[in-house]
Amino acid sequence: MIIDLRSDTITKPTPAMREAMFNAEVGDDVLGDDPTVNALEEKAARLFGMEAALFCPSGTMTNQLAIRTHTRPGDDVICDVLSHIYLYEGGGISVNALASVSLPQGVKGKLTPDLVRDHIQPDDIHKPTTRLVSLENTINKGGGCYYSVPEIAAIKQVCDAHNLRLHLDGARLFNALVETGESPEAYGQLFDSVSICLSKGLGCPVGSLLLGKKDFIKQARRFRKLMGGGWRQAGFLAAAGIYALDHHVNRLKMDHARARKIGAMLERLPEVEEIYPIDTNIVIFRLPEPILAADYVAQLAEKGILAVTFGKHLVRFVTHLDITEEHLAELEQRLS
Repeated sequence: MIIDLRSDTITKPTPAMREAMFNAEVGDDVLGDDPTVNALEEKAARLFGMEAALFCPSGTMTNQLAIRTHTRPGDDVICDVLSHIYLYEGGGISVNALASVSLPQGVKGKLTPDLVRDHIQPDDIHKPTTRLVSLENTINKGGGCYYSVPEIAAIKQVCDAHNLRLHLDGARLFNALVETGESPEAYGQLFDSVSICLSKGLGCPVGSLLLGKKDFIKQARRFRKLMGGGWRQAGFLAAAGIYALDHHVNRLKMDHARARKIGAMLERLPEVEEIYPIDTNIVIFRLPEPILAADYVAQLAEKGILAVTFGKHLVRFVTHLDITEEHLAELEQRLS
């Protein structure tokens, strides 16, 4: 048995999701007549109380489309130094939007109103124009920690005061929502755009959604085409997204509970120096100075446990719908 804890992106569609995909009615999405894509976009927009949505192949694309649509060349984007849009999207901010970035350092990737305010560029021809603030929820590099709605609302006040747009990289937003009990509609009221991923904890094979106002989504759709992101009979994939939103949100709590069980296992290991607080489905732990994460991950792989390095001495596990109680029992044996 392989215990694959590399990411929640490695999940495979459940039998029921496959059946929904198989039975999907499809059309040509570039021409706007794929009924299942249209249904998914309408469902997601309605869920968040936003005007429109755009179905895309990846969260990187939805984030990059949002940045490209909100900004003009030479503008500046504020995001935490640990942000996915900065670290893991191939330099897309500079390539796609021709924008620069200001990088405050929050606590485990979380910005505060003061940090945002302090990184707004002055009205000076020598400086870029600050146009956009981007938050991430949950925060990958922060070990799955999350913002609450009141924390976001305080940042939104700063954005409004300075005429800045606010974007959310919500790749694992539903993981935060099931923990806080907050509503998607609250996010729709706070953000100018929201990206949600369907292929992580929700278990779809492919896909993310970008949400926003109708005019914003219309422009983002043009940029999606420019980037080669237009697709045809995408309804087969959209059907998986509809199924996931209907059936796979509340079960995320199981992934969080299993992540905490893994944390308890790690606490008993002498080679584990520190475990980040486990808020959702991500477990990050630190090894002592002599042990390199790459070597430790290689040793785990020899035991049939797959993980990823997250720094020179950091290792990450991620729970997901393909990790069961049987996997946890086997993991405990192999770690001991």
